[in-house]
Amino acid sequence: MADRQIRALNVAEKPSVAKAVSGILSRSPQSNGLRVREGRSRYNKIFEFDYVIRGQHFQMAFTSVTGHLMELEFDDRYRKWYSCDPIELYHAPVLKSVPQDKLDIRRTLEEEARKSQWLILWLDCDREGENIAFEVVEVCAQANRNLNIWRARFSALIEREIHHSMQNLVRPNQLFADAVDVRQEIDLRIGASFTRFQTMLLRDAFVLDFASEDRNIILSYGPCQFPTLGFIVERYWEIQAHEPEEFWTINCTHNNNEGIATFNWMRGHLFDYTCATMLYEMCIQEPTATVTKVRQQEKLKYPPHPLSTIELEKRASRYFRMSSEITMKVAEDLYQAGFISYPRTETDGFSERTDLRSIVQEQEGHQLWGSYARRLLDPEANLWRHPVGGGHDDKAHPPIHPTKFSTGESSWSADHHKLYELVVRHFLACVSQPAVGAETTVEIDIAGELFSACGRVILAKNYLDVYRYESWGGSIIPTYDFGQQFVPATLTLDSGVTRPPPLLSEADLLGCMDKAGIGTDATMHDHIKKLLDRFYATKDSNTRFSPTNLGEALVMGYDEMGYELWKPYLRAMMESDMKEVSNGAKRKAEVLETCLQQMKACFSDARSNKEKLFEAMSIFFQRSNRPSGSAQHMAGEVVRRCGVCQNNDMVLRKKPDGNFMVGCLGFPLCRSAFWLPGSLLEAVVTQTVCEICTPGPIFKIQFKFRRVEIPPNFDADHLGCIGGCDDTLRQLVEICGTGSRNIPTVSGRGQGHPSLSSSGNVHGSARRQEVCMHCSQAGHSSNLCPSLASRGRGGRPPEINQQNGEESIPCDSCGAPCSLRTANTDANRGRKFYSCRSQGCNFFVWEENATGGRRAATGNGSQSNQSRRGGGLGRGSRGGARSGNATFVSATGEPISGRCFACGDPSHFANACPSRGR
Repeated sequence: MADRQIRALNVAEKPSVAKAVSGILSRSPQSNGLRVREGRSRYNKIFEFDYVIRGQHFQMAFTSVTGHLMELEFDDRYRKWYSCDPIELYHAPVLKSVPQDKLDIRRTLEEEARKSQWLILWLDCDREGENIAFEVVEVCAQANRNLNIWRARFSALIEREIHHSMQNLVRPNQLFADAVDVRQEIDLRIGASFTRFQTMLLRDAFVLDFASEDRNIILSYGPCQFPTLGFIVERYWEIQAHEPEEFWTINCTHNNNEGIATFNWMRGHLFDYTCATMLYEMCIQEPTATVTKVRQQEKLKYPPHPLSTIELEKRASRYFRMSSEITMKVAEDLYQAGFISYPRTETDGFSERTDLRSIVQEQEGHQLWGSYARRLLDPEANLWRHPVGGGHDDKAHPPIHPTKFSTGESSWSADHHKLYELVVRHFLACVSQPAVGAETTVEIDIAGELFSACGRVILAKNYLDVYRYESWGGSIIPTYDFGQQFVPATLTLDSGVTRPPPLLSEADLLGCMDKAGIGTDATMHDHIKKLLDRFYATKDSNTRFSPTNLGEALVMGYDEMGYELWKPYLRAMMESDMKEVSNGAKRKAEVLETCLQQMKACFSDARSNKEKLFEAMSIFFQRSNRPSGSAQHMAGEVVRRCGVCQNNDMVLRKKPDGNFMVGCLGFPLCRSAFWLPGSLLEAVVTQTVCEICTPGPIFKIQFKFRRVEIPPNFDADHLGCIGGCDDTLRQLVEICGTGSRNIPTVSGRGQGHPSLSSSGNVHGSARRQEVCMHCSQAGHSSNLCPSLASRGRGGRPPEINQQNGEESIPCDSCGAPCSLRTANTDANRGRKFYSCRSQGCNFFVWEENATGGRRAATGNGSQSNQSRRGGGLGRGSRGGARSGNATFVSATGEPISGRCFACGDPSHFANACPSRGR
């Protein structure tokens, strides 16, 4: 090979692994020692050394990430809880990107990749690690498209394993990464949709007494978390439903010179007292017992299978009462220090190529189990047995086993000592012969009723000598011969009651999850921890789980719906599909589409039956008088960014009175709001972005107006924009008014978009004490001042605005300058008119009428007392009928016949017709 050095960038999953692997590789004869320098991230250093791979010299740079480099998140528009209907999250755009707190790591990778020819990935060798590997590949490949990408596969941080991995590099597995992508997206969409649904529906509706501040409680839903809760609740319900039932059984004992034998009734027990009494009386009348069978046989107690992650968690819980979370944390510490193999594995059988004897040999010097290790390797002891696997192989890692001898490190806690000892003893046990015992079974007959006794003698303990966590107890019974007769020492009829099953222990729960396919070996402990963190379950000192009121209420609610979202079946099918993706049997897109369609239907059903959740919660919690979050943010579809506070989104909402508005989510700190036309029947935010209005994006709204409340020349369906470019929407606001009740705005609020009627108070229906700006009297607004009725109708010359040089006249209602504008409709194109731009004032007059002609009036700014007395206008109406033959003119000059569309009466509009709704 050429002597030219190749520069290779090596990336590990954690800084500690990068340091450990670099230390091992830099001790090779070809290395010039280990050099360390800082990267962009102070936690992820760069180690440099020389190394030779199959005769080729390499200059190695070794750095790390810290777990996942990227996060999967929704597009910005969908991230806020009230930004959309939760069902939209099943198809909302998602993006995988590097979060802000990991940008320094990304910069390090980019800089080092540009200087390298090879990229060697040292991520954990499971599906999750493979996914992280492809995140690293994506970042590095963007910086250097010519990288030669390789994967190091290893299971222990020991020299022979690391050097073997470096000399036998492979390509990364895209299918493993795809399987994790599927899981991440499914979990994100399902979890976010159900979590938002539950939390918005229930958190504010009930007093959650288990936390000091229930307004911040998240009622989360996880596709694995919830079935795990289901196991706990289901066992709890079994216990609650259990009704003790009395039973009766006959017991018999016999004494002789060799000891006492206890014989058990082979019927077990009977629930019928009369029947049990009759059989007992028969035995009392003829109490002589006859031996009908004596059976002696050799029994074997087999050692456990090699240790997988689930078994490690179950046994640590059973033997030490150690939680699965602590177990995995301690196991990870031992792995990173090189004392045990990779602790996340589903494999429970060793490969034929594994040198098991050398692993045993390393343990010969230990003071507790060293002598047993020496016996194992002694051929004359005949104690060695090749371990029998349990049939599981994840094709990534071997079973958990010791990789380095230790009598205990100074930095170890008691849990580290216990877990290391368990791993070593378990490994020594699984390569040992089974325990051997001699079992004797004796059966007797008393008046036709059969009884039996069993005794056991251990002949060879074998693996039980080292595996002190298990015992094989048994009693020794006297010797009996076939046909032998004797009279029992005692013969009694005893009663008892049936007992419910116990609460699930952590080992039981892990077993349920494993059997049902819920979660993976690396994530099961996380799902259990979340149940405790979310107040869905509690764990007692015996590591047994009970549901909290909240956990039971949620499961009960879904159970009452008839849709078993708390059962494991749906998630088990998803986990099976993900395995199919990882082995290439199914495509990523196919599994995603199927799973999400199924869960979207579940979500839709759950939402339509939400009253079941309310009923279940009402059993356990008191109703609160706070409005629920879902009511506060009804129809909360994001329209644009707020132009006033600049910090929150503005969303479309439908108020309880039927009016629509676009309000800021920062309420009450920000009260910016846009009230939409009062004639609006329906409104839905679309994905269409306005190309005119800035700053964007501003999403257009699909409006549907009440046909009878808008002029005939307007369409009932309209795709409009609230940003200020939509003349049609502005005209309808001027004609029909808004749902804001024209409450005066707070100074400085809602001034960012003067094109539509905008209110500084989202709760515009709340009445305030109004003061007229014309007469300074309280009790009426300026536009309804009696002094306006006596104001002259004579012409007034236009004034020149000193700021912009435009012509203007003072507004009759509020006194503000009214700018001269030009109509742009077909009927009045080029015609001049004056209109007021003040908040809450819609004054309008044609130019030719401004100097003495009859004023055409729309909006509350020009309504006279006479028109109010005679018109009887309803909500949203802004017309000003002056006579039966009057012609109404819109703000853009369109003539509107002053006649009710419903009954033809000229004194009112159709929206105020007395016959409406009859």
